[in-house]
Amino acid sequence: MLQQVNIPSDIRTLTIEELIVLAHEIRKEIIETVAANGGHLASSLGAVELTLALHYVFNTPEDKIIWDVGHQTYAHKIITGRKNEFCTLRKSNGLSGFPKREESVYDTFGAGHSSTSISAGSGILEAQHLTGRQSKIISVIGDGSLTAGLAFEGLNWAGDRQKNLIIILNDNEMSISPNVGALSSYLNRIMTGQQVVKLKSRIQAFLKTIPGIGEQMVRITKQAEESFKAFLVPGMLFEEMGFKYIGPLEGNRLDHLIKNFGNIKELSGPILVHIVTKKGKGYRFAEEEPARFHGIGPFDIETGITHAEEETGPAYTSVFGDTMMCLAAENPNIVAITAAMRHGTGLDAFAKKYPERFFDVGIAEQHGVTFAAGLAVEGIVPIVAIYSTFLQRAYDQVLHDVCLQNLPVVFALDRGGIVGDDGPTHHGLFDFSYLRSIPNIVVMAPKDENELRHMLKTAVYCGKPVSIRYPRGKGVGVPFDEKLQIIDLGRGETLRSGNDLAIIAIGSMVYPALQAAEALSAKGIEVTVINSRFVKPMDEDLICESAERTKKIITVEENVLMGGFGSAALELFARRGIVPEAVECLGIGDCFVEQGSQEELRKRYGIDAAGIIRSASNMMGLRSE
Repeated sequence: MLQQVNIPSDIRTLTIEELIVLAHEIRKEIIETVAANGGHLASSLGAVELTLALHYVFNTPEDKIIWDVGHQTYAHKIITGRKNEFCTLRKSNGLSGFPKREESVYDTFGAGHSSTSISAGSGILEAQHLTGRQSKIISVIGDGSLTAGLAFEGLNWAGDRQKNLIIILNDNEMSISPNVGALSSYLNRIMTGQQVVKLKSRIQAFLKTIPGIGEQMVRITKQAEESFKAFLVPGMLFEEMGFKYIGPLEGNRLDHLIKNFGNIKELSGPILVHIVTKKGKGYRFAEEEPARFHGIGPFDIETGITHAEEETGPAYTSVFGDTMMCLAAENPNIVAITAAMRHGTGLDAFAKKYPERFFDVGIAEQHGVTFAAGLAVEGIVPIVAIYSTFLQRAYDQVLHDVCLQNLPVVFALDRGGIVGDDGPTHHGLFDFSYLRSIPNIVVMAPKDENELRHMLKTAVYCGKPVSIRYPRGKGVGVPFDEKLQIIDLGRGETLRSGNDLAIIAIGSMVYPALQAAEALSAKGIEVTVINSRFVKPMDEDLICESAERTKKIITVEENVLMGGFGSAALELFARRGIVPEAVECLGIGDCFVEQGSQEELRKRYGIDAAGIIRSASNMMGLRSE
């Protein structure tokens, strides 16, 4: 069946039986591609029938589907003209793992972060009213995404406007980590709701069979139902917000979805359709371990085991988690906070050993940061573990609620720098810039996994707001010091001395700088290599001394250049009146970095050892190879 389908109009001629076969073939295609490339498997497997039903009933692309996050859009990509390119998913110059407007007219709105679909759909709907166009607008959102404030802001707006927005709540009872909060508990009562609906139908059918009084009794029970409906039916919350609530529906039954969507298409006003899907459906290992198969690297289909990676050091995420255990054992005031990423941030062991000191706030980064600030007011030491790209969502809370009040909150920013195949929505390339400008905060980055441990110890005891960013993946394999040490704030270190050139590196760029220095030495260029450690405060004396001595400076960072580490060094030179003969800042230019492996992207942007060698050779007037 899949060979017959290129665009959504092709599926509208198929029977339900043929669509079921198509769903099976799409799942097979998704599993095989993700097994080879890695990707977001479990969510996409659960949403296959939903995708087919939406495109079957609605006249896409004239009717607009706005996907939330994008983890569940693989089937959507396959049936919207990208079937033959699907094997390039998440590869350099291939298909994005998320909706991307540049890729297809069917990708109405780009999404990599969660909880945007309702607000975006509302804006598209209002724009159509202003321009006289009319089409159906369908926003798809997951149950986990409803924990974010943005989703509630969108619901509040859409319910009040009373225009024709259709919201599909895809409830798979689990986002990345188990959902938390009152809303999750509310949605988890859906099974009770289903039983109530079935029981009510049976009772009404029985009452109608009673001669003479049956119909009257049905009317009485309907009136009585309203008095306790709020306690039993999960749709009351949304109905109170102004939506017609429909559901819960079986989200993996094509016949049910198509019939209901056909009816819903004719309704007016804001509608919320609650469907229940099974995450990982159709692949046993993903059904059994949906969290592991949420986002997974290449794996063996027969066993579900991921392919072994080249052994180097332990993953930075694991080192962070282990160090948290050590620090928590010595300091009972340390707590950990994450935003629906307990496993992804390495806090599984911490959560098990210290459940009362672990807080998963759900997909609610803004709340998580201000919650941490409140903890800090009372003398608790909160360590907020959030991916660099996701802390962007809480910028105002970092500035206003933490740094303005100079509260000792520690931000542990995993996935700092180039992340890889997830592409521009997930690269952590902006945190140096968006944090450096905020007063009171200390911004640092370790050169390796051992230094990360010392930086965490430093952050816990320095009494200030602190950001520590570290990269995705394995460390460099250095031995660990037996005892954790506190680093002097703003103190860098000289790792290699030379008088021809100084390379000032930060974080993940320190070891490539050392490799470059070794290669340059073979060319007769002796290089000073400085591990800055700190973006703020910088070791001003150390950096200025090196600049005045060598007269030639290269800064290297895995961050955008605008407002980043190199900018800080240039500002320092201007402030001190230092005018080197030559300065070059290596980093990411004024662009969003596309998808690709970390290695190939670092090479492309000239921030690997070869790129540093090339820049240094040019600066010294040598021909670079």
